[in-house]
Amino acid sequence: MSNSLRLFISVMFVAVMWPSAYAQDVSREQIKGLDEQVQEIKADALAIAAELNQLEEKLLYPSDTQIAVFVAWDSDETYRLDTIEVELNGEPTARHIYTFKELEALKKGGVQRLYTGNITIGDHAMHVFASGKSSAGFDVKNSKQFKVHKSVGPKIVEILLAPRSIEIKEL
Repeated sequence: MSNSLRLFISVMFVAVMWPSAYAQDVSREQIKGLDEQVQEIKADALAIAAELNQLEEKLLYPSDTQIAVFVAWDSDETYRLDTIEVELNGEPTARHIYTFKELEALKKGGVQRLYTGNITIGDHAMHVFASGKSSAGFDVKNSKQFKVHKSVGPKIVEILLAPRSIEIKEL
């Protein structure tokens, strides 16, 4: 093969390959730029979702009418709590069936948010039902009625459970 033919083939090869190599470099840069844009959009979407959740909570549970009910364990006795039910003004508002892990957390000092909702300002009847098993295997059922006073601002009620009693603490 002559040198001029080799030179011609080499020049043609470079002419054909140079645009595709350049296109690969450009497309890699474009892909990198697109990936960065996608990550920014994801971060923006997560921030917007968090803001929407906060706004929804403020809209659904305004602080002037908000009530939050928590449950805490108030005993050293061996007792297995199975369920708790809460009624406000005769209407069922919350019910929970406890797992072993949840009960252990309560016994170690944990507090569970049982209910968040809205009530009007004034006095309200709260009825609490709790059922479980004693260490001897007997069914234990407790219920107690309380009067809860709601004033302007959020209201927090803590239900203190023990095998033979139910008490509340208004905060």
